[in-house]
Formats: sequence, C-alpha cells, structure tokens
Amino acid sequence: MALTDEIKQQIQQGYRDVLAGKSVRARYGQRLMIAEIARYMGDITDDDGQRTSPPAACVVEAGTGTGKTLAYLIAAIPVARALGKTLVISTATVALQDQIVLKDLPDLKKHSKLAFNWTLAKGRGRYLCLSRLEARLHDEGNGDSDTMPLFLLDGPKSEEAGTRAFFEEMLASYGSRQWDGDRDHWPEQIPDDVWRQVTTDHRQCTNRHCAYFDSCAFFDARKDLDEADIVVANHDLVLADLALGGGAILPEPENALYIFDEAHHLPDKALNHFAASVPLNATRQWLKQLSQALVKMQPYLPGGSQAAKSLDRIGGASREVDLVLSRVYEESETNTGWEFNEERRTAQWRYPEGELPEAMAELAAETRIATANLVRHLGVLADELQGAFDERKEHELDRETAEAWYPVIGSFHSRAEDQLRLWTAWCEQNAAKPEGEADPDNEGDGDQKTPAANRKSPPPARWAVRQRWDHAEDITLYSSPVLADNLLYTRLWSRAYGAVLTSATLTALGRFDRLNARAGLPKDSRFLVVPSSFRYGDMATVEVPAMSAMPTDDGFSDELIRRLPGLWAGEKATLVLFTSRRQMQQVRDALAPEYPELIITQDDMAKGEVLRQHCSRVDAGRASVLFGVASFAEGIDLPGKYLHHVVITRLPFSVPDDPIEASLAEWVTQRGGNPFMEITVPDASIKLVQAVGRLLRTEQDTGRVTILDRRIIARRYGQLLLDALPPFRRIIEP
Repeated sequence: MALTDEIKQQIQQGYRDVLAGKSVRARYGQRLMIAEIARYMGDITDDDGQRTSPPAACVVEAGTGTGKTLAYLIAAIPVARALGKTLVISTATVALQDQIVLKDLPDLKKHSKLAFNWTLAKGRGRYLCLSRLEARLHDEGNGDSDTMPLFLLDGPKSEEAGTRAFFEEMLASYGSRQWDGDRDHWPEQIPDDVWRQVTTDHRQCTNRHCAYFDSCAFFDARKDLDEADIVVANHDLVLADLALGGGAILPEPENALYIFDEAHHLPDKALNHFAASVPLNATRQWLKQLSQALVKMQPYLPGGSQAAKSLDRIGGASREVDLVLSRVYEESETNTGWEFNEERRTAQWRYPEGELPEAMAELAAETRIATANLVRHLGVLADELQGAFDERKEHELDRETAEAWYPVIGSFHSRAEDQLRLWTAWCEQNAAKPEGEADPDNEGDGDQKTPAANRKSPPPARWAVRQRWDHAEDITLYSSPVLADNLLYTRLWSRAYGAVLTSATLTALGRFDRLNARAGLPKDSRFLVVPSSFRYGDMATVEVPAMSAMPTDDGFSDELIRRLPGLWAGEKATLVLFTSRRQMQQVRDALAPEYPELIITQDDMAKGEVLRQHCSRVDAGRASVLFGVASFAEGIDLPGKYLHHVVITRLPFSVPDDPIEASLAEWVTQRGGNPFMEITVPDASIKLVQAVGRLLRTEQDTGRVTILDRRIIARRYGQLLLDALPPFRRIIEP
C-alpha cells in the first residue's frame, strides 16, 4: 500500500496538532522516526488484505528524549486504520504498558483529530476467577468439604489472621465495581501464593459453561478486543498467543501491525517462553497428589462410565511415569559429574552440545512415551467432564460433579503437558536447522568476527541442577533453545503483516548484528539509529579514575570501600551499580555504620519504596546514595536533581556458568569464532549503555558517570565498549 496523500496529511496534521496542544517543539529524531515507520508500512504490498511483499521488520533505535511512543503512534495509527489492521503495541514492562494506556493514548486522542479506540490485553492469570474465589470462601472453615479437591494443588492453607477477611474484601470490592478484578489494580501487592488460589488458566476455566461467565473479569476485559483499533499487550502475551498458533488471544499475526517497544527484551522473552523444566522428586510428589485426587473423585463417577474408565487409565499411566522417573533420578544422581562445595548446596551439569548420554537418552524416550500417555488420558477425562456442561445432550455425569472436578483435572492436565514439553525437547535430534532468513553483514575487524550469512542454528541447551536442603533434595532437568531466531521467524516475522521494533538499546558496539542473530529478523528488514537530541558533551562527563586494583583482584572490594566515599562526597544524588549482589552487600555493610542514613540498597524494601525514599531525601535537601544491581541498571527513571552521578563498579559481563550462554559460546567456538568478542563483549556493551542511560533523562539534565573498572582502558576490547557509549566528555586518569 503506497502512502496516499490523505494518510500523509493525517500523520503530518496529527503531529502538528499534538505539538501545538502540548506546547512543545518538534524534535528532529522524532520526525525522522515518524517518517521511517510510515514509509516502511506504506511499502508493504497486499492482495485482498494478505501481505504479498516479503517478510520485513522496521528496526529503530532511539535514545531517551526522542519521544518514541508518540512517534510510532502518530505514524502507525493512520496507516493501520487505512489497511483495516489492528495495531498491537507490545511492551516488556507493566510500567510502560500503563503509561501508554493511561497517558500517551489519551494525550494523543485529546490533542489530535485522529479517530481511534484502544484496549488493554492481559493474560487470564492476571484476572480474578469468581468461581475459585467463591469456592475458596466456601472451603474456609469447611475442612472436609466435598469441593476440597479444588485446592489440592494450592499447598497448605495460610493460617494468617484475616485471610478470610481478605477474600471477603476482594469479593465485596469486585461486586461493588470498586475493583475490576485485575491483579495489577488491587491497591496492595497480592502475594503469588494467595493470588494462585483465586485465578485460573485456560485448562481450568469452563468458559461459557461457568455460572459466573456473565460477570467474569477476564471475559469482560476481552469484550473490547475485537472492536479495538489498538491493542496494548506485553511480550509474554504475544508469545503465548503465538505458541497457541496465533489469533487465540490477540488478532491473528496476518491481520496485525506490531509495535514492539522495549524490543531488546524480545529474544530473551522468547527463550524463556519456549524453555521447559521438570523437577524429578517434586513431580513424583505431584503424582501422589494426582492419585489422592483420583481416589476422592471416584465415588462421584458412575461405574462403567467413560469417565470412570479414564480414571483407571490415568491411575495406571501415573504409576508408569512414577516408575520411570525414579530410574531417571537414579541415573542422573549416580552418573553425572556433580560438584558441590562448602558454600553452595546447588550443583549444575550441562550436557555438552546438548548431547545426552545413551542411557539418559533412552530413559528420556521412555519417559516421553509414559508422560504422553498420561496427558492423553487426562485430556479424555477433561473432555468427558466438559461434555456434562452441555445441557442439550444427555450425559453420564451430572453438571455439579463436572463443575467441581473440571478445574482440578484441567490443572493436572496442564501440568502434565508442561512436563511433556521437557521430555519431547530432550528427545529431539540435534540436527541444526536453517536459521530462517536472518542475514547479518559478514564483516569484522580484528578479533570481532560476525557469523556468516545462512549459518545454521545451535542445538538446544540441556542441563540439570541438583539442589540440597536440610531434609530433602531434588534434581531438575532443563531444556531451552539457545537462540530465538527460528522461533521468532517462523511464528512471528514470516506471518505478521508488519512489525516495528524500537528501544534505546538495539545496537551492540554500534551494530545491529547481535539483534539480527538472536531475533532471526527477515533479510529485507530495515534499520535506523535516530540521532539523539541530547548535547552529551555539554551535559555530562565519563570518568575513569586511577585504581590500585582490577575487578579480578582479591582486593577490589576493599578498593571500592576506600574509593566510594570520595566519589559521592558533595553529591546530592548518586547511583552505585554492582554486578554482584554479594559484593554490594559487603560494601554496604562496611560503609553504612560510618555513613548512617545515606545508603539505600535495592534489597532494603520494594523497588517503588526505595525510589520514593531516595527522592524524599533529595527533596528534603539531604544526600542520598542508591546501591543497585542489574534491574536498577535498566529499569529506573530519576530525572533532574534525583540523579547526578552514576558509578559503575564493574563492567557488566555475563555470569560464565549460564548454561544457555555457555551452549552458545560452545557452538561459536566449534565454528571457529571467538565467543568473548562475538557474545560477551556485545552483551556487556548493551548493559553498559543501559546503565549509563540512567543519568540523562531530559534535555535539562547534567551529571557524570564514573567507571571504576580499568579494563575499559587497559584491555583491547575496552575501547570498543567506551566508543559505544554516548559521546560524553571523557576524563581518564593515567
């Protein structure tokens, strides 16, 4: 679809109206981003609504201060409406999701003449299930209730005072419409173990057959989805929808224009979503719970019925799974090179190249067959129970029995399916597959080698973790793709009508190669780095002081303890970033007595409260020093007076024992590459840029960054990391 004059006019006029309405001036980078996204979408060709041009994504790196959200909204909304496609905006964090829904979209609607509506999409697990809440209240105080099997999986009940009162308050708030049933909208944080008791998933939900369907929070929230021009979701929900085939929760990819904000998270989110694990002993305990549930359920099923026969088959299948799991545990325990030490009660073993020993591979195949058998029989019973909801047909089971037991069997079925994913992944052959169409530039200099085009993907990572507690232990088996390239290409990029990826950190060492390799982007994708509006050289300095110890030296923590007080002296607001939580606590313990009421660590309280206390101190004219690790290096926004100095204690290199990263490094080495230069340094570059990005949040901000890791100037790769930072004025001590 070529960009018509009418659409161009809508985009240009919409932008002018917003600028005038908000009394702000146009930003060069923002205008550039609007134009690039509009051109990309206009270049997509179709026939009767189906894309005919090759798959392609538009990738835009735009730093803080660009106004990314307004840029992609202004560009995409008129095009999406003209095409009749749904605009799906996906974020990595709830904070940005809320900002778009509660601030950015209303602002755009208010100040422009663009016509559009929007809705927020969240997964079922974020919403209250009235059926489970009602059953929970019924069972409180009825320890022998017939409906007790509903909570076999919940573990022991909380004995805390007020538990019943809390659930009653929840019901009253929802009934009076003071609360919409969204977990994120409850005034206080609800603990996971409490929330699990009053929510559900697609395997336990009876949908239209539920007595509470007409007042269901989840389905009420979904009513607007089909009619919305814009759906605001998150990466996890998009990936969950794609795993179900696409179109199960969100619009079908073929009918969607995606905007992935915070897109640098997408490949890792995809890996997490398609990873699988099975704790062996915990699963055997779960099988005992299943057996107990079958015993309780048996009296409710007519003898000789299909449901009763399924119950018997499930019992036999679960015993088969239990027997083979005991053999898997014995094999793993005795024939794995576990290494424990005095400090750690956990040991990890990674299978090189993802290859399982012959004995373990045979056991994995047996377990897959046994687990698939269990899944099949649980599915049959779930279908039988669901059939009892149809009042138009005669059925062997009564509706009351079905309502009580369908969520229970559905939960067991879902858990068994999760286990089957691991065994299936462990049985897959390691034949490498072509990498979709990702085609990074085959350029490199020095030790920095870029993988050649048309390379094949690495085999999956497979590993095991053995944990010891005071009175028990367990072995958990894991599998994960090493790169998300094939997953994202086949499920998303090859199907989506169009996709825009944006973030402040999409390049690594000034190139898009890392993103290309990990996200499997189509070869016709287009890339843009939007110049920043910040005058970095005037606004901030990056300083590398002389240090007597390197981070790899034993005395580095002592050096930090000596140097930090001088660095924060005279500053009102300082953020000190560590790569190790242990080192952060060690330094804090040494300095806090000498500097009372000055240091706050991110572990002291909830994140929001930590930031609130920090800002309160600054508002009161007192100095405040924040100590944080990785999540504070990316996820906090402290503009103006709330942050003037960022201290980076150590370059953020990945932990070397991460099994997925180790598998990727192994694969790169086998192909003649240099894992340190191809993986470790680019990853560190992105994290370092994110950490430095905490300093300047508006065009009025000023400050300084201090890097205490002298490797940034003493090692060959250090210059690459330094040059990838914004162009601050540099002060480097010899």
